[in-house]
Amino acid sequence: MGFFDKLKLSRLKEGLTKTRESIRDNISRITQGRTDIDEEFLEELENILIAADVGVETTLSIVDRITERAGEESYRSGEELNAMLMRVIEEMLLDARETHPVDFEADLPASPYVILVVGVNGAGKTTSIAKLAHNYNRAGKKVIIAAADTFRAAAVEQLRIWAERAGVPMVSQGQDADPASVVFDAVSSAVARNADVVLVDTAGRLHNKSHLMQELAKIMRVAKKKVPDAPHEVLLVLDGTTGQNAVTQAVEFTKCVNVTGLVITKLDGTAKGGIVLSISRELGLPVKYIGVGEKIDDLQIFDRLRFVEALLGKQ
Repeated sequence: MGFFDKLKLSRLKEGLTKTRESIRDNISRITQGRTDIDEEFLEELENILIAADVGVETTLSIVDRITERAGEESYRSGEELNAMLMRVIEEMLLDARETHPVDFEADLPASPYVILVVGVNGAGKTTSIAKLAHNYNRAGKKVIIAAADTFRAAAVEQLRIWAERAGVPMVSQGQDADPASVVFDAVSSAVARNADVVLVDTAGRLHNKSHLMQELAKIMRVAKKKVPDAPHEVLLVLDGTTGQNAVTQAVEFTKCVNVTGLVITKLDGTAKGGIVLSISRELGLPVKYIGVGEKIDDLQIFDRLRFVEALLGKQ
């Protein structure tokens, strides 16, 4: 593991501290001095996992595996029991659907590669776009941001500040402009400049699903006029601190648009990072990126092995 990989892992571990304490430390507490598994123990374990927002379905699956394992093995100490529980959770993560997207440095399957970014206001959509732009830019890709969230007050200006931090140009028309028109200008500019990536910010309102669906559909139609197979990716940004509410948001958005992947933000500020364990399993959507801090380089490609190491404190 190189220096920068170690730095990323260290930052990931730091960001997941609260969740790790919620899961690992509590499991260590209930296994201390215990060598067998009974109903009381399983109930405590369920409470620990659900408190960390692992989700009911995933929690029950973990408990079932542990029950099966306990019927086949014996434990001489609480440490051995604790190690078994950690192995089961690790296996559950690694059995999940593959979620690893291509590295930012890798060749893109299309050019310009158009990424639509959706999510409710406050989920971290704007900062996630800037962080994606920063990573692609640092990898040598030419990036353009489209400020198509034109309904929210100050949204365009907020995105402009972040675009400047990321060092990439932004196409905008100001508040109340037609979002599809902004996207058309941005994609046209990307084609003219031979840009590699177009990141499209969108409105985050969910109170009127039919309106949101119509707006996103119009944006897609307009983008296709310049790039026929656009958008190539639709990323849904979810706030990790909202736990199971994030799952509800994902369900609502998938009714409106064909989401291809998830960005889970604010994992550094919550003890409920267990949402990452369950969301792909319950929704059939891959987690592609996770946010572990407020700095512009605190968005990481979701790596299941690295996540297990940071979450469970594996050495």
